[in-house]
Amino acid sequence: MLDSMYVGCHTEGVLPGGLNVKRRAFDKHEKLKGQKPYTNAYEWIDSIRNTEVKFREILKWVSCFALSVNEVNASLGRVVTAPTNGSAGVIPSVLMYYLVIENHDANFEDIKKFLLVAGEIGSLFKKNATISAAMGGCQAEIGVSSAMAAAALTELMGGTPEQVLIAAEIAMEHHLGLTCDPIGGLVQIPCIERNAMGAIKAISASELALDSDPQHVKVPLDKVILTMWETAKDMNTKYKETSEGGLAIGVNMSDC
Repeated sequence: MLDSMYVGCHTEGVLPGGLNVKRRAFDKHEKLKGQKPYTNAYEWIDSIRNTEVKFREILKWVSCFALSVNEVNASLGRVVTAPTNGSAGVIPSVLMYYLVIENHDANFEDIKKFLLVAGEIGSLFKKNATISAAMGGCQAEIGVSSAMAAAALTELMGGTPEQVLIAAEIAMEHHLGLTCDPIGGLVQIPCIERNAMGAIKAISASELALDSDPQHVKVPLDKVILTMWETAKDMNTKYKETSEGGLAIGVNMSDC
């Protein structure tokens, strides 16, 4: 994951496939990076920790990390599947947010805990619903990855097990019904941007969960997983990775 973010933030150009999508992570990174020099990905983390920390900059960094992973994926680079190729930028970017913003003393034990919690939440969706956009629309990919990241971040931020589940529920609740409509059948537009949005929602969901009293929560995670699956079954097939609806037909290849 770190390799994908590092490569994506240091590579400019246009993505292959015919849509002529310009890489954005490089330009965002150029504007955000500080003056501290680095020669590898680990020194890069330290250099980011020395940059200015304001709300706008944090939003930009998180988006930059998410975009970078999916740009690497879209350019036939090293693939990070977390939990799917199309939603691979959410979990790495939220984990990086924790490492460079929230806890400069984080170590590999924190990373393992983050990924273990994320994986457990992902398994609940996979076993009881789906993580495939072909079966459930983008709610099953960006929605699930956002729920996984929200839960994992809440764990590292000191949340209780109940709050971890609340974070996952909040993140998915606000992705319900999200369709899959890639232009030209390529996992580029709107897919790459959706990873940035999913990451930001995950962080917001975590903060809401950390401030929540489980006794007052009305929607349990199991119910939102069931709702997502029922929504997936009701969704028209043209909104399930077929490129037959939504932006996929609203925007033509020739428009790009």
